[in-house]
Amino acid sequence: MIKESDAVVLGIPAGGIPVATVVARALGLSLDVAVVSKITLPWNTEAGYGAVAFDGSLQLNQPLIIQAGLSREQVQAGIDKTRSKVAERARRLRGGKPLLELYDKNVIVVDDGLASGYTMRVAVAALTRCNVGRIIVAVPTGHAAAVEEIARQVHKLYCPNIRSGPRFAVADAYENWTDVSESEAETILKTFDTVPPAETPA
Repeated sequence: MIKESDAVVLGIPAGGIPVATVVARALGLSLDVAVVSKITLPWNTEAGYGAVAFDGSLQLNQPLIIQAGLSREQVQAGIDKTRSKVAERARRLRGGKPLLELYDKNVIVVDDGLASGYTMRVAVAALTRCNVGRIIVAVPTGHAAAVEEIARQVHKLYCPNIRSGPRFAVADAYENWTDVSESEAETILKTFDTVPPAETPA
C-alpha cells in the first residue's frame, strides 16, 4: 500500500515537478526531487546524447555520438557542463537541504513524459544505487519503446498515454504545453507543504 505511507514521490525537474506535486498530494506522500539532466548536442539544446543523474553518474547514447560526429573533447565538455548544471539545480531546488533518506523506501519517480527515456533510465540507475525499496515510475505520456524499456527496469510503470512512431516529442502529447522554468519549479516546491491536498470524493 503506497497511499499515505513513508514512500516518497520524486519529481524530475523541471517539467516533472508540477506532475509530481499532483501525485504527492493525491497520495498524501512526501515530495522531493531527483535531479537529472540530458547532455545536449552543442548545436541543439533539445536533443540529448545522454544524461547525468544527481549522484554524478551518467549514460551515453554511443550510436548518436558517432552519428553526430562528436569528438571525445566535445563529449567530455558536455558531460562536465551537465554535471555542473545538475549540482547547481539540485542546490537551488532543494534549498541546500540534503536528499531525503531513501534507503529501503519505496519511491515514485515522476516526469512529464518519456521520449528517448535516457533521463529516466539514469534516474532509476542512480536510485537503485541508493538501495531504495520498490521503484515505481509514473508519467502521463511516453513513446512505446521507452515505456517498454523502462518498465523492465522498475517494479511498476504507469503511463496512460502511450504513443508509437519514428519520432515522439513529449510536448506533442499535450493539448496545452508550456515549458516549466526553474524558478516556477522552485516556487512549486516551496509552496508544496502550504497547500492542502485535494479532498478525495467519498
